[in-house]
Amino acid sequence: MSSKKPFSKDIILLEDVESAVNEIVTKMQVDVLHTMKRNGGVIGISGGIDSSVCFALAAKAFGPEKVLGIMLPEKDSSPDSEVLARNLAEIYGVEAIKEEITDALSGFRCYERRDEAVSKVFPEYDSGTHKMKIGIKQSGLYSNLPPIFTLTIVEPDGTEKEKILPRNEYLQIVAASNFKQRTRMSMLYYHAEKLHYAVIGTPNKHEQEQGFFVKFGDGGADVMPIGNLYKTQVYQVAEYLGVPKEIIDRTPTTDTYTAEQTQEEFFYQLPFDLMDRYWYAFENGYPASEVARVMGETKERVEALYRNLERKRKTTEYLRMSPVRNYYGL
Repeated sequence: MSSKKPFSKDIILLEDVESAVNEIVTKMQVDVLHTMKRNGGVIGISGGIDSSVCFALAAKAFGPEKVLGIMLPEKDSSPDSEVLARNLAEIYGVEAIKEEITDALSGFRCYERRDEAVSKVFPEYDSGTHKMKIGIKQSGLYSNLPPIFTLTIVEPDGTEKEKILPRNEYLQIVAASNFKQRTRMSMLYYHAEKLHYAVIGTPNKHEQEQGFFVKFGDGGADVMPIGNLYKTQVYQVAEYLGVPKEIIDRTPTTDTYTAEQTQEEFFYQLPFDLMDRYWYAFENGYPASEVARVMGETKERVEALYRNLERKRKTTEYLRMSPVRNYYGL
């Protein structure tokens, strides 16, 4: 007889948050202080839930005096992010500094390359007066088709226009936007090396396993303390560690494009509480029929969702790969 628990809506919850936090903190101490022989941690803080939880874990693991928080805004960033990040640092007694990266991104022609691609789809687009974002059509979530990406521009009067985003323009916009994460990573490593600290990464389980991160960008770090936590569990840890309510209640955003955009709209296509349950069921082998019954869905739609999740995992494997080096002398 299988010892696997019957699937339920609460199956994703951590049963003992304190023990989970202590386990993570202990491993951070072993990995950073003993194995890597670094003296503390550097972490980028943005006022988002994931970076805030990692920040609090680092302060608990190394002590506030051995953690440096770095705000890394650029011209498209929400001003709310800095306010929330500074408040977070004050609460945990950790030093926080600001490194503005707009000039570096301009040097890479990040904005110019992005806007060039946007203008190919919307010739009337003007970055000085319009806002933009890319997203995924919701209809693809329960189908066997690959995702369809869209480009939306927002005119000065608030009118939105949306078009299907051609492959080449999509790739160019993403490639240009990824300069942001890679520039932040470079700045984090500058400060980490200066202080002989480790870089603390912030991706959660979904970001890691579904590929919602930039290779050698926000995916570039020495340790990733919440890499095995579902988003629901991240929120549990946040509550336990005393992360401010305004951060916990804030809707997760990409904070990458000029128009407002949630992570659900851009990538996940499901609210995190539903995504957590379906992903847990998928990776733990629960039959679609059992999950459908509990979630009030049809078996066919859950099966389609499983296929969608499997596709994401397979197509993003490249992002999780380490450099391939075994070409000679095997």
